[in-house]
Amino acid sequence: MSRIATTLDALKAQGRKALIPYVTAGFPFADVTPELMHSMVGAGADIIELGVPFSDPMADGPVIQKAGEKALALGIGTTEVLAMVRDFRTRNATTPVVLMGYANPVERYDLKHGDNAFVRNAAAAGVDGVLIVDYPPEECEDFAARLKTQGMDLIFLLAPTSTDERMRQVARVASGYVYYVSLKGVTGAGHLDTGAVEQMLPRIRAHVQVPVGVGFGIRDAQTAQAVGRVADAVVIGSRIIQLIEDQPRAQVAPVAAAFLREIRTALDA
Repeated sequence: MSRIATTLDALKAQGRKALIPYVTAGFPFADVTPELMHSMVGAGADIIELGVPFSDPMADGPVIQKAGEKALALGIGTTEVLAMVRDFRTRNATTPVVLMGYANPVERYDLKHGDNAFVRNAAAAGVDGVLIVDYPPEECEDFAARLKTQGMDLIFLLAPTSTDERMRQVARVASGYVYYVSLKGVTGAGHLDTGAVEQMLPRIRAHVQVPVGVGFGIRDAQTAQAVGRVADAVVIGSRIIQLIEDQPRAQVAPVAAAFLREIRTALDA
């Protein structure tokens, strides 16, 4: 059983919901990410999604796009992201880490380092799951199988527009959890309709056996609490990026931790 499944099963047994923060690796300072990850765990994060910077992130809104551009300008690529995970693992062997990104950096990494190098080196670094936004489920069964042999999960996005057939396709290959994108559009867009989320989740669960996390549009403790009543996990990204983007280096981790403590308290209330 993967670290992700173990974590989510333990939370379910406790009647608690998973808190999954997203941060862009190497933002806002090239060397701050492992420290930031530790601070988020200390504030109650159960799983960390780490964004792999990419120049053309189709699903990301302006906040995360800007963070990715800054990280790329600081020289952060897939190799550096894996080094950050290795650093994090020297002090934390239990909190799952999910890499979230796009096909291009993964495929470029394999071209540079050899067939299957990404899967092999991600596992060696301590990665637990991978979410590739532009890998459709019907085209990556082999990739999912290779991840699984290394104890890693392949996580998929579902959206308000997802058909029952798409959910069935995802269910065939997804493991760990699925990430329900609660809004049409890009990250950080619009206001979340928790009633619509509540209506959609039974449809998803009719097809998908793994836990369901909900993200996009969760910006405060009240919304997180409302989503947590119906979802298995709450994913927060753009709001964290906004809070840390202009902080001096010494304040990046404390500011993120203070925000997540509020969310954690609301989820556990």
